This record gives sequence, C-alpha cells and structure tokens, in this order.
Amino acid sequence: MKKRFIFIILLLFFVFIFFVFLSVRKQNNTKEVTLWTLQMGDFSDYMYKIIREYESSHPNIQIKWIDVPFSEGEKRTLAAVMSDNPPDLINLNPDFSALLAQKGTLEEIPQDAVSDFNSEIINALMYKDKLYSIPWYATSAITIYNKELFEKSGILRLPKTYKELSAISEKVKSNSGAYAYLPTITENDTMIKILNKYGISSIEDFDSIGAQKVFQMFKNLYDKDLIPKESITFTHREALEQYMAGKIVFFQGGANFLTMIKENAPSVYEKTDVTEQIKGPVGQNDFSVMNFVIPLRAKYKKEALDFCLYLTNAENQLELAKRTNVIATNSKALENSFYNDYSSLENKARSISASQINKITPQLVQRRDQKEINTAINSAVQSALLNKDSIENILINLKKELQVIE
Repeated sequence: MKKRFIFIILLLFFVFIFFVFLSVRKQNNTKEVTLWTLQMGDFSDYMYKIIREYESSHPNIQIKWIDVPFSEGEKRTLAAVMSDNPPDLINLNPDFSALLAQKGTLEEIPQDAVSDFNSEIINALMYKDKLYSIPWYATSAITIYNKELFEKSGILRLPKTYKELSAISEKVKSNSGAYAYLPTITENDTMIKILNKYGISSIEDFDSIGAQKVFQMFKNLYDKDLIPKESITFTHREALEQYMAGKIVFFQGGANFLTMIKENAPSVYEKTDVTEQIKGPVGQNDFSVMNFVIPLRAKYKKEALDFCLYLTNAENQLELAKRTNVIATNSKALENSFYNDYSSLENKARSISASQINKITPQLVQRRDQKEINTAINSAVQSALLNKDSIENILINLKKELQVIE
C-alpha cells in the first residue's frame, strides 16, 4: 500500500514536471509581436477580437497591443525606431511614415503582399518606387450643402469645380443671403491641396501663371466679400459652425460631420444633402489615410507583416468601416454592397466618399519639411488677400523661401 502511494506521488510529480517543461518550451517558442495604434481605445472590443482570432490560429504568436494617444504618436515613434527594441508594427499617418522612410528607419514592404489593396492608394504611398507602409483606413471629403439655400440661390446645377463655385458665389449670396462657402485656405495643407488640384505640386511651379490664377481667384472672392473675412483664419470646425448656422451653403468635410450636424443643428440637417468634393481641372480627389509601418530594427518583422495583412484584410476592414465612418483601403472590401448604399444621407455620403478613392492621383508628394512648407504657403495666402504685395511678388518670394526650406 505504501509503495503504491509512493508510486502515485512520483507519477504525479513527473506529470507535473512534464507539463512545466511543455509550458516553458511553449513560452520559449512564443514570439511577442508588439503593435502600436493611434487613438483606437474606443474600439478595443474590435481590436481584441481580431487579436484573439489571430492568436488562436497562430499559437506561437502573441500580440501585445499598446494604444498611443494621437498627440504623442510621432514623438514616441521617433524615439522608438531609433532604439534597439522598437515595436514591430506601428500605426502612423503617411506624412510621418514618409519622413521615417527618408531617414532609412523602415522595413520595405514587398509590393506583391499588397495586391488586394486599392492601387491608387498604394501608388500614393510609394517613396522612390518603394513601399514602406500598408494602408489601414482612409477618408475622403465630400461636399455637404444646404438644399433650401441652394434652391433660393437660383442656381440650376451643383458646382463641381472651384472655378464653377467661384462663378456662382455672387448669385448665391445675392439671392440666398448666405455665402457660397468658407474656404479654410490657411488651415494646415488646405491651400497646397487646392494648388495640387490645379497641377501645381512642385516648388518650381509656385510662381507660375497657374499658381497666380489660383491665388487671384481667392483674392477676388475676398475683395468682393463673396467669401467671409474669416476664411484666412478659420478652421474646418469653425466653418462647420457657420454651415450649421445657415451662413454658408456648401461645406467640405468628412462624412462624419453629418453626425455633428444632426446632433447640433437638426433643422439644418433636414435641409442637408451631399455630393462629390469640389475638384480642380486635374480632376483628382483629396484623401487622407492611416497606415502601418514596420521599423527596420523590429525583432519580428515577418510576423508583424503577417499580422498586419490579417488586420487589414477585406473582412476585418469592412467590419471596422461598419463601426465607424472610415473608408476601407482593401479593394475587395470596397467592392462590397456596403459601399453602394444610398438609402440614407449617411450611407450616400459614405458611398460617394468611397467612390472618390478610385481617383486620387496625381497625389501631392509630402516632403521632409512639409509643416514649414505649409506655414510658408499659408502666410503667402494671407499676404495676398490682405494686399500686402502683388500676387506675382508674393509667389516669387514664396518660391525662394520654399527653396531655402528644402
């Protein structure tokens, strides 16, 4: 009896040792892939769901997810990629991703790995014919307009270009009492995006006749009081307030602004409709995208790429799109009937926004000192509208300033 008891004890001991051995071995074989995202905490259930599903089919992989505040993203990323132990996968915007690519701190992404993604977006993310990022989700501004004020203006056709919008501005104000629109032309990169729609994207073109015509167009509107004086200082949020107050007819912004209008100005929302964003003669659309990059010094680059492609596949992108107002970047997701639904104003806005992703080139190439470039251009816009010098001289000086920045 005693021998049998000892035998059982020894057997249990060896079983315990065996499982400890398996556990340690499993831990030694497990690769912990660190993922950083920007301000995705509100969608933690979505993120954890995808992580659990991926880990269940990849038992040797564990995903360590860290959500970084948007305001800290660039600072923390720059410090991390220069260290010996950066995250394996980082969510960034393309401007900062391009800067890191220029510094040689990012892993190149095989282009055959992104064959399922929208080709226009992939082309826009290329740096020197190489790809260093994978698109996650996008947005593309639409034109939100007040139907009642538009009908009062007596205009028969919705404007499609800045030239058409400028041409109707006087009649709109005269007949409706409202401004046609409030262009936030000194906010961030608004003006440079408008110039890009006129085929002006290089520093060499900034003193061209084409650039002078764009500046002159806004100066004429400003001088004739056909755009509000606040156009040289207001942000898009302040322009939205003017729209909700019934002071402007057209407002350009993301589909998500419809929710704000509905909640804060329900009577204006009832009069609201949407159409495509205002274009230039080139015909392309503006868009914004968030992407993922893999640091060159990351420990698990192969595993990070595999998880990233899983996170951004058609099914997972479509689920994120249904939870938010973002646009998928995966071509298969964009083909889903979800993006062909015009049954409500919000659905119509989303469908129009998604269709615009198919015409976004030629896209403005972001440069190393883009913020300084934007500031210089915005200062030039203010100088032109406030008659501080002739437009020709302002643009000649702008070109010289930009050449120094570069």
